[in-house]
Amino acid sequence: MTALEAPAPWRARLGRWVGVAVFHTAYRGRTRDPDRVPRTGPVILVANHAAFLDGPVVFSLAPRPVSFLVKQEAFTGPFGRVLRTVGQIPIDRTVGDRTALATAVAVLAGGGAVGIFPEGNRSGGEVEQVNQGAAWIALRTGARVVPVAVLGTRVPGGSKDTWPRPFSRLTVAYGEPFSLDVDPSLSGRERLRAATEQVRAVLAEHVRRARGDNAPMDNGTPDADVPAPPNDEGTP
Repeated sequence: MTALEAPAPWRARLGRWVGVAVFHTAYRGRTRDPDRVPRTGPVILVANHAAFLDGPVVFSLAPRPVSFLVKQEAFTGPFGRVLRTVGQIPIDRTVGDRTALATAVAVLAGGGAVGIFPEGNRSGGEVEQVNQGAAWIALRTGARVVPVAVLGTRVPGGSKDTWPRPFSRLTVAYGEPFSLDVDPSLSGRERLRAATEQVRAVLAEHVRRARGDNAPMDNGTPDADVPAPPNDEGTP
């Protein structure tokens, strides 16, 4: 893959079929408001990151194929081959990885969807700080941004590497899409800083609200069932 080549769309589509099967059997995967994700055109999903399963569950339960930026250390051995097969994008988190960013821009230029965990590393998932990559890509492409809250992947009392028990409820909640609104009179660095803070603030607020909304659902109110992957024309 060169810097300007987007992964073939069929790759992410294939991975989602497999992922839906896994998260509909081994876990109780659920989505909330998937209709908020535009079915066509460039879009960036930004999600909180608290545990290992965040990436696989969002990728699998998204209402359209998504190519995620994934740390390059994961692209080794059999798992790395799987990630490449399903159209994920390796990124070096120690530098400003221009190749990864250009590949993400190419996906969006082709009308695709890109997924990013802007916190960079797994944390408590409260989105207290984010890196600038998501904002840079959104400014560069004009793509709309959808905040995504991942719930249930972090085991209470467990570490960020602890997996939930089988059949645990995992929820992916989508927020309203938004476009960056940054003062054009600012310098390039200031615009990027302001855009980054906007991404952080919107995602943090969405996660906070989603966690509050999720409490009664854990006591018996069901989320939406995992839908079958839609086609690329937007039919659910």
